[in-house]
Amino acid sequence: MPKQKINFQKAVEELEAITEWFEKGEVDLDEGLKKFERALELASACKEKMDEFENKVKEIQLKFNV
Repeated sequence: MPKQKINFQKAVEELEAITEWFEKGEVDLDEGLKKFERALELASACKEKMDEFENKVKEIQLKFNV
């Protein structure tokens, strides 16, 4: 299954919401596991997006000999 493009800002907002949920001390283990898995998916997608951004910056720097 191909990876879905993410909106970086929305992914960060969702990660923040998940973090807040855990900080509240909720004890629903099934829901917690789902949220944990989703957080890891989002974090991985954000890392990929940041890697793409970093590579693009390097390309631009090379293009302009910076």
